[in-house]
Formats: sequence, structure tokens, C-alpha cells
Amino acid sequence: MDLLQLFMISLCSVFFVVLFCYYFYKENRIKGLRLPPGNDGWQLPFVGETISFMRPHNSTCLGEFLDTQISKYGKIFRMNLLGKPTIISVDPDFNKFILQSDERAFQNSCPKSIVEIMGRWSMIALVGDPHREMRNIAVSFMSKAHLKSRFLRDVERVAVNILDSWTGSMNGSAFSAYEEGKKFAFNLMVKHLMSMDEEDDERENMRREYETFMKGMASLPLNIPGTSYRKALKEEHRRIDERKKENGGKGLNWDDYKEMEFTNCVINETLRLGNVVKFLHKRAIKDVHYKGYDIPSGWHVVPILSSSHLDSSLYQEPHKFNPWRWEGVNRGVGLMAFSGGPRLCPGAELAKLEMAIFLHHLVLKFDWKLAENDYPVSCPFLAFPKGLPIIVTPIQS
Repeated sequence: MDLLQLFMISLCSVFFVVLFCYYFYKENRIKGLRLPPGNDGWQLPFVGETISFMRPHNSTCLGEFLDTQISKYGKIFRMNLLGKPTIISVDPDFNKFILQSDERAFQNSCPKSIVEIMGRWSMIALVGDPHREMRNIAVSFMSKAHLKSRFLRDVERVAVNILDSWTGSMNGSAFSAYEEGKKFAFNLMVKHLMSMDEEDDERENMRREYETFMKGMASLPLNIPGTSYRKALKEEHRRIDERKKENGGKGLNWDDYKEMEFTNCVINETLRLGNVVKFLHKRAIKDVHYKGYDIPSGWHVVPILSSSHLDSSLYQEPHKFNPWRWEGVNRGVGLMAFSGGPRLCPGAELAKLEMAIFLHHLVLKFDWKLAENDYPVSCPFLAFPKGLPIIVTPIQS
């Protein structure tokens, strides 16, 4: 037996000893705890059920894997995700508790791949005081006062430029609304953060780099089903437009935006059924006891945000697109599309403003239809298998 064979045998022996010790320590540590039911996935210890969990599915449902687990174990269960013991929650109350207990019972725990892409000093990766300080800066930057005085004008200008480009090159031919939505969001981002205009040559190079790792992070409610919704949208925006023309006004202002009540309902319903981020990664920083279950310190916890949006106890006919359900509701109360608690996205109101302004000019300028059937897919970020191809027709004044 040569030296290489001896080395390989020794390496394998060490590996199995370490693996045995790991399982032995783990079993003794959790002995006596009342863990949520589930499958630890020891048949594939470094993969577990990750592949099944991450399998793409229509965003208007939780997917076959979660549906199966819920039927077996209930709304709080455990599994092996990314090689780690993990508690999965599709329980709305527990999800709310997790988000509101940030830095007290749970802490953000991004996978290493996301941290490497976004950078360890990005807000999504930071925890504790550094995150609070960074978030306070972002909240101040995107405050209501700044939305009124600065962002609204820029959002309208970029939206008009994007839509004007459709009139010539895209008139009558199919194109990806999904890609145009991402372009709109990116143009605004570089304008606000870097003061870079659409004409800047470097901006296009940055956009291509940005899209390589931010797939599915932009969504506009262009796949609005049914003529009744479009009719209500058009009536609202025509009323605003006609009043401005009568008063000799140019450009939208904050009062115009606040009048877009049905538009806000459409945006909320789109976010409910097309949640951009399906779940979050958290880690228990102390032993937690909830609804009779023990969650050991150090265990990972994944709240499925979209589960609250599809819960029949919270929404009547939750799989049905119905923007009227939001009438009289305080601007999206109950939505988890932008997370919640101390880590609520500071750009939530800016995102809604961008969608509302875009929709205002869209419904006044164009009629549109799907060139092919398409639907939003969670994989795990939101995407469209065919790019949401649409054909637009200019509305004659």
C-alpha cells in the first residue's frame, strides 16, 4: 500500500469520525427539547431538502414542497436547509413575531453567497448597530419630504422617457415588460445614488453587471388580468390628468399621487400575489419557546413571507387577484412584501411611488396585451419564464 492510499484512508477515517461526533453532539444537545416536527434530511446531510425547497413554482401559491410539508407537519416544521437544521414557518403570527424580535431573539443570517455578491457592508448583510446606523441614513435619504421634493420629479421623468421609447421602436411588436421594468428601476437607482443620467455611457455597462446578480428584483404590475381593473385604473388617472389640464398644471405632484387610491390597491394586490422576496434567513440568538415548540439558539429560522399573503384566514379567496379587497385599508397594512419590524425596507414607499407614477403614464399612453401567456414564478426571487412579453398600442389623444 503506497503513501497516497494510506493518506486517503486516513482522510476518510477522519471525515467519518468528525461526522459521527457532529451527529452525536447534535442529538445530545437537542435531547429533551420539543422541536417542531419534520424531517432532518440526514440522508443528504449537506444538502437535505434544499433542492426541493428551492424548486421554482407559480408565485400565487406556496409550491408543492411546502404544501406537502404543511399537510404532514403543520405550519411550523423543521428541515435540513443548506446543510443546517432549520425551522420553516408558514405561520403568520410566528412570522410577525420573528420580524418584530430582530436583535432580541433572532438575527439576520444571509447565506454566504448573498453576502459575497452584495458585500459584507451592504444593509442586507449587516446586523446590530451597523445595520441600525445604515438604515437610519437610508430612511433619512428616502424620507417623505424627499419623496415629495426630489424623487417624484425624477421618477416621472424616467417613467416618461421609458414609455416614450416604446412609441417608436416597440410599437406593434412584442417585447419584454419584465426587462423594461428592470430598466426603469435601475435608471432610477443610479440617478438617485450616483446622479447618473440615462445618457451616461457607463450606466449601460453598470446595468448589465447589475442584472447578472439581481434577477427578479424588479416587478411592475403589467400582467393585470381582466378589463374591469384596467377600466378603473384608466378612470382614476384620466380624472387626475383632466383636472391638471384644467388648472394649467404640468407634471404630477404629491397631492396627485395621494389621489391614486385604486392604483395603490392594484399595487398592494400585485405585491401580495407576486412577492419579490418569498422568504428571509434568520438565526435564533437565544433559546426561543413559541406555541409549545423549542427553537435552540444557533438554529436557522426561515419565515415564508408569502404564506401570510395566501392565508385564507386573512384574505378571502387568497389566490384570486382582487384589488378591491384593499379599499379602505390603510395603505397595505398586513403586507410583508417589504419585510417588517426593525428591518422593514426603507425604500418601500419609494418603490410604491415609482410603480404608481409609471402606471399613471402607462394607462394614459397605451393599451397593452400579453403576446404570450406568462406568469410570475418564485425561484426564489420573482421572475417570468418568458419575460412577460407584451404588445402595446398607443392611445390616440
